[in-house]
Amino acid sequence: MVIALILLPIRWHIDLQPWASSSHSLDSEAIRFLRYITTTQIICSHRIKNGQTDQSVDASKPWTVCLDEKFNLAHQIRNKQCRVYSLGLGEDDNNFEVNMASRGCEVHRFDPSIASTQIHEGERLWHHRLSIDWRDPKPAIATHKLHITTKKLGTILNEFGHWKIDVLKADMESAEWKILENLILEGVVEQIGQLIFEIHLHWPGFEVSGNDSSVVRYWYSLFKELERKDFKLFYTYKDLSKPQRFLKKEIYNASSCYILSWVNTRWT
Repeated sequence: MVIALILLPIRWHIDLQPWASSSHSLDSEAIRFLRYITTTQIICSHRIKNGQTDQSVDASKPWTVCLDEKFNLAHQIRNKQCRVYSLGLGEDDNNFEVNMASRGCEVHRFDPSIASTQIHEGERLWHHRLSIDWRDPKPAIATHKLHITTKKLGTILNEFGHWKIDVLKADMESAEWKILENLILEGVVEQIGQLIFEIHLHWPGFEVSGNDSSVVRYWYSLFKELERKDFKLFYTYKDLSKPQRFLKKEIYNASSCYILSWVNTRWT
């Protein structure tokens, strides 16, 4: 018997959306983008923040997941089968990770600043000294920095033997744009049920080039790629505690930081 393998074409770049206006102006691009990230696309009736039902005393960042029955996460939690990945850079606040583990999720936190290669906290929470990147590491650099391991998320999934992530939380301090691009181009995003990203708008982000208008068009195009993959925005939070700057300017009443949550509506 001959089995034919269907190889999906390799994508090297995302599809850029048409310009918001014929003038290619920053105003038109920014207005379109900011409207997009502040408008939810789907209603979630049962949202929880930081893994807690009681929100009254929680002063942490509002990392928000959707537990509506029509999506898969509530079912996975009930059956103790959910898996959470958390990407961060030296973040002290681990309430979300601890609370999701207490709900029965298998939680893997990736942070290059932790002291040991791996720490197992409780029954379901692992801390890994790994830095998530959008590039393959350069061998010459890796040999001189053996205490830090940098890998793409797809590589880690393969090494861990995980074919899906129910929730991916990311606070990558401006590396989120290229990491998200890599997840889209390599198809990893289709293995994820819900995304919670902190996005940073005070500068273009690591390895994001071009003038201000083209940068915002690129940001917007990334989110439209998510939409094409059936990810719908159900929660948006404007962080007023951070500088209110957009590409180094105090314009558009924009914050430098937003937290956005999407649900993959294919995961029903």
